[in-house]
Amino acid sequence: MRPDAEEILRLVLYRLDDMKAEDTLTIDLRDKSSIGDYMVVASGRSQRHVGSVADRVVEDLHKAGVVARVEGVPHCDWVLIDASDVIVHVFRPEVRAFYNLEGMWTAGRSARRVS
Repeated sequence: MRPDAEEILRLVLYRLDDMKAEDTLTIDLRDKSSIGDYMVVASGRSQRHVGSVADRVVEDLHKAGVVARVEGVPHCDWVLIDASDVIVHVFRPEVRAFYNLEGMWTAGRSARRVS
């Protein structure tokens, strides 16, 4: 059985923390957008770190029975993982600052920082 959005979110957040992703932010999209229930934005310290973090998240999703589409590999400045109900963005810090996705998606909305 496929995990629900909350279980996918827990799995993603656990792996991001385990892989030492930085400045992780969860944005609740329910009742705000049809693209998914949650968006997670995190940073990696380098292209190699971004790629490693993304690979491990995708591996965990696959083990849980979640098919995810991935974009941004092999360059790894910004990797997008679309797990249907949960969308994950892993950026290098400079690229994250340039695109400022969280600013666009959290204007007047709730978001949670994960330490």
